[in-house]
Amino acid sequence: MSTSVLTAVAWPYANGPRHIGHVSGFGVPSDVFSRYQRMAGNRVLMVSGTDEHGTPITVQADNEGLTPQQTADKYTRQIDEDLRGLGLSYDLFTRTSTGNHAEVTQQIFLALNRNGYVVPKTTRGAISPSTGRTLPDRYVEGTCPICGYEFARGDQCDNCGNQLDAAELINPHSRINGETPKFVETEHYFLDLPAFTKTLGDWLSTKNDWRPNVLNFTKNLIDDMRPRPITRDLDWGVKIPLDGWRDQSMKRFYVWFDAVIGYFSASVEWARRTGNPDAWQEWWNNADARSYYFMGKDNITFHAQIWPALLLGHNGEGDHGGQAGKYGKLHLPDEIVSSEFLTMSGSKFSTSRGTVIYVHDFLREFGPDALRYFISVAGPETQDTDFTWDEFVRRTNFELANEWGNLVNRSISMAHKNVGAIPRPDAPTAADEELKELSRKAFDVAGAHLGRSRFKAAASEAMRVVTAANRYLSDQEPWKLKDDPARRDSVLHTALQVVSDANTLLTPFLPHSAQKVHEALGGTGVWAAQPELQEVEDLDIPGRINPILTGDYAGEQAKWESRPIEVGRPLQKPTPLFTKLDPGLGETGPDWAPIVK
Repeated sequence: MSTSVLTAVAWPYANGPRHIGHVSGFGVPSDVFSRYQRMAGNRVLMVSGTDEHGTPITVQADNEGLTPQQTADKYTRQIDEDLRGLGLSYDLFTRTSTGNHAEVTQQIFLALNRNGYVVPKTTRGAISPSTGRTLPDRYVEGTCPICGYEFARGDQCDNCGNQLDAAELINPHSRINGETPKFVETEHYFLDLPAFTKTLGDWLSTKNDWRPNVLNFTKNLIDDMRPRPITRDLDWGVKIPLDGWRDQSMKRFYVWFDAVIGYFSASVEWARRTGNPDAWQEWWNNADARSYYFMGKDNITFHAQIWPALLLGHNGEGDHGGQAGKYGKLHLPDEIVSSEFLTMSGSKFSTSRGTVIYVHDFLREFGPDALRYFISVAGPETQDTDFTWDEFVRRTNFELANEWGNLVNRSISMAHKNVGAIPRPDAPTAADEELKELSRKAFDVAGAHLGRSRFKAAASEAMRVVTAANRYLSDQEPWKLKDDPARRDSVLHTALQVVSDANTLLTPFLPHSAQKVHEALGGTGVWAAQPELQEVEDLDIPGRINPILTGDYAGEQAKWESRPIEVGRPLQKPTPLFTKLDPGLGETGPDWAPIVK
């Protein structure tokens, strides 16, 4: 039975191109998962977009002499190209500066306000003495008053995880220019998080199958929740839709508030663009739907605590009840798939420190599938993982080129040379049947792993089949069976059947090369659809043109099953799937890359 599956992917911030640390957390895992779910017959909606509001955009705009909108436009298109190049199969990758997103954000807020889950509060805000502009909490840094961590932000300490106010920091200073901020009184709306203590706690108690890092971190936050500001003194962002607020030039929603709402607003926009504006309800008003949220571990708070609170508040299901808002009862997250950090020399990727490998550079040099595979099998799925060129070269050469690429090449080449088509099997032996049975069983094993976002285990199961097939060919030696063409053809048919199976098993990880293998086996049509970058008019802002990623992932494409290969189907002479890399590359990497030891 088909299930409606929402893949909600973290929104990359539109202040620069993406590096491989970013896509190891939100990008590749979400696409591997979505491609598998589609192949398994489920109805997938994969949505995200660029996060474009907030102070970082205004700071970047000032540095480049651009407006915030121009800055967002510039980097959104770069990010779109990076994600398209990786083959991330979004149904819609949009942006937060659309008219649709503003409307949905305002409607969620109005429902929260009617139900009493947001309250106005006078607080002390940080001002830059030299410019007179507001300093958002994230741009104030100092010592945490709770744990003593010296680099705590004004909204949260990344060391102890506690929510903070910038005015509470010891020795606060601006992250922009180092000056000591001035604190002045200002009025803002706050999300009344304590009003969700019981309902959030009860909801979390049902999530015992979540990744331990997510569950443990979130449960620790429930015990000490405080109201959290959802508006800022800023002139770039979504306006507050209340009398006395909507016309104020320096009052906007805090960027984190409207960004998490983007998962829902992108679903609404996707539905509107399909011509069926209510289509989003299949994923959001359907109790049987399943929703999975993909991000790095630094975003757990927003997805496992704050976003569920916003949904509960809109639904009128917080601790003091209420009425459901405009969109009805919205579905809460079923699973938070949080990755750890991909690091370099033990430290997080950092553009400012020069420890960064940009996605577009990597794709230009090595193509998408080698990076997708590395992230899947050697990435930070459950713990921080150091990227090294040596490990990348080893994985590419020995697993992709020697194991998988060699199996495809020699199997198809021998069959092409001797028969020209998929040969007919004759009197299969126990060895033949044993290998095919191993291959068939791998679908259940790898599928179970992929359904739980255990990507390393799933890829390892697929490669176990590849290794067994290579061993089988070495043992059977079909190249020596010139005098026994019937047995030779049986061996080659078995090998090609397992190549076909292994290609299916590897399709979520290696969609670009999977298409090539499909065609080399005589297949036609699209096997693994790729996203398209389109320029479309904003649905609500006349004359505004937005880039989006979308695609057609339905139809007769790869299915998650072993399909018997067709005897007599003509074969193409294969070309190498993966080029072996110079082992010397493992020492320092390409000339354009920072040195990683």
